[in-house]
Amino acid sequence: MKRKFIIVATLVAFVTGSSFLAQPDPSAALRALYEKPVSEWPKPDIDAGIVYAEFKPLPTVDTSYFRIIAQPKVNLGKLLFFDPILSSSNQISCSSCHDPHLSWGDGRRVSLGTDHLEGTRNTPSLLNVAQRKSFFWDGRAASLEAQAAFPIQTHHEMDMNIEKLGPKLSQIKAYQKLFKEAFGTTQVTQEMIVGAIAAFQETITSRKSRFDKFMEGDYKALSDQELYGMHLFRTKARCMNCHNGQYLTDESFHNIGLTYYKRKYQDLGRYEITHDANDVGKFKTPSLRDVMHNAPWMHNGLFNDITGVVNIYNSGMHMIDPKPEQKAQDSLFPYTDPILHKLNLTKDEIGAIVAFMDAITATQYKMQRPELPRD
Repeated sequence: MKRKFIIVATLVAFVTGSSFLAQPDPSAALRALYEKPVSEWPKPDIDAGIVYAEFKPLPTVDTSYFRIIAQPKVNLGKLLFFDPILSSSNQISCSSCHDPHLSWGDGRRVSLGTDHLEGTRNTPSLLNVAQRKSFFWDGRAASLEAQAAFPIQTHHEMDMNIEKLGPKLSQIKAYQKLFKEAFGTTQVTQEMIVGAIAAFQETITSRKSRFDKFMEGDYKALSDQELYGMHLFRTKARCMNCHNGQYLTDESFHNIGLTYYKRKYQDLGRYEITHDANDVGKFKTPSLRDVMHNAPWMHNGLFNDITGVVNIYNSGMHMIDPKPEQKAQDSLFPYTDPILHKLNLTKDEIGAIVAFMDAITATQYKMQRPELPRD
């Protein structure tokens, strides 16, 4: 009798597609948690004392973009941005390192400037740069205008005496007309130059990604693997402790264990600006918007594989912390930020997080280079 029951039950299961051993679909359960407004999502795992912002989709593209880009000051800034005349060699422009066809970066490990001199840090993308609260990996500039001035003057970038740049541009009648239209005078000053460049940079923004579409209610925009990656990003992987909010950055500085202290590639990071021993090895948290367009990664550009980047965080990076006696002998010997923990992510979990990185990466707008003003 018992055997007959098993046979009948098996036939029923075959016909109906059900199984007494079937388990609930975990992807369906996960979707049930997230296929609702962001305000109703499960709270992320955030350490005590950390102020974070919830995910938020990018704003809808301003339909007035083409009107804004045509404004005299913005148009002038665009031309200056692409013009190599801003460098001492007349060969290097802002766009040499911030190429619109390379997601406003350069795709190199470190920047390459005048006389083929290499810098020491990876070129950050300019996407959404107007939303930043400080600029450069070490936060040395507090405004877009100051950010624009640094590379013009830096010897291994554009190597131009910025005090001589105004007179240099004034020799071109076409630029005299453009400055007149933008500022009401043909006199060209440093403040006008960086102000115009900054005005143009304010227009450099990301397009919406599938991540944005999901948050806006298109719940088919993310695959099951990508959704699982987003969930891990918010929970077990602890990513939201630093990468949160609309632009996936806390706008702060952290030492994630890549200082290379007293070794090749040593970079003391924010310490070089503040001279505070607590800032040794700290670098600004980059936005993860369009992250897959911005390889290689990290401040030194040493990482070409995004899976390898996730593995760094998976390790916790505390194996390189100084021993007490080392710290006592050298106050600058840095500790990795305590916000980093060993995560014990599995291979599948790492793959899901990498898939989520693709989901937060949008298609690129490859702006064409303008015809430059010449007499």
